Amino acid sequence: MSFEKVKQYFDDVGLSDRIKILDESSATVQEAAQALNCEPEHIAKTMSFLVDSNPLLIVMAGDAKVDNKKFKGEFHKRARMIPREQVEDYIGHQPGGVCPFALKDGVKVYLDVSLQRFETIYPAAGDAHSAVQLSLDELTQYANPDHWVDVCNGWSDDPELL
Repeated sequence: MSFEKVKQYFDDVGLSDRIKILDESSATVQEAAQALNCEPEHIAKTMSFLVDSNPLLIVMAGDAKVDNKKFKGEFHKRARMIPREQVEDYIGHQPGGVCPFALKDGVKVYLDVSLQRFETIYPAAGDAHSAVQLSLDELTQYANPDHWVDVCNGWSDDPELL
């Protein structure tokens, strides 16, 4: 059902033609990159966390990993992922299809700076067999983020890795 909600969301904004329905699984970064024939870093993975019992999403590049120290610096709490079996209850999407669109009320979205390297990115579209092709500006507009954050490391433009 969450794919239908995401599809309706993009129908309403006139971008439903950007949704890619995939024969292969897109549940992981590697699977999505293979199914979309793109580099893994272009997959906009969406991670689900709880901060003081409040759900939040961080959308980051496929090659980025959450840095616990940076996360705590931004949110003043230790990073605590939502348990897999509770993700849909908190967010409105099942693991493998979590995306920053058509969410349950009260879910805050943050975009990580690791995404700013790309013109085109592919977040999930509500299930494990879909994605949506967006420009960075479109992601920024349609994900309705609270703000940009710098909570990841491990990506190629990370100064700690250069």
